[in-house]
Amino acid sequence: MTDSKHAGAIRIRSAVPADAEGIALTFMESAESHAELDPERYWVPAAEPIVERYRSGAQHGPEAGSEAITLVAEVDGEIVGFLDAHLDRSRDPMHREITYCHIAEVAVRRGQRSRGIGEQLLRAAEEWGQQMGAEFASLEFHAANTRAGSFYQERMGYRVAAHTAIKRLGQ
Repeated sequence: MTDSKHAGAIRIRSAVPADAEGIALTFMESAESHAELDPERYWVPAAEPIVERYRSGAQHGPEAGSEAITLVAEVDGEIVGFLDAHLDRSRDPMHREITYCHIAEVAVRRGQRSRGIGEQLLRAAEEWGQQMGAEFASLEFHAANTRAGSFYQERMGYRVAAHTAIKRLGQ
């Protein structure tokens, strides 16, 4: 008997509007995980606006234009992961003029993790970024998400370059 978790080859490709529902399913699982990690900052939005966001191409915002991409990971015709990336440049005059390939979202369905899907999505985004002139790739992950932190740093070669500190105001 074949384990359905490991059935089929992984295919990475650019997303099309018809992928919106599959992307939304993965997005919703990611939102649930983030809401468990930090319910004060994250929540699980309604699915339909997420579907429409990806169907209409609004996930990158109007300013992104051709400097953005959404990739999907597909196994046996099913979307099992996705990644949103865009080119970014610091507005701080102290920073060197560097173009970054910023990974804004990356998620893999729970039942498909530990198969190399996230790695393939990241490598495809890094390749796209490099082709678009980016010198670095950047991403953010929640400090409590130690699994993601280990993956990005130990397996994918990312290093911590900054820390973001937050504080609740008005209390």
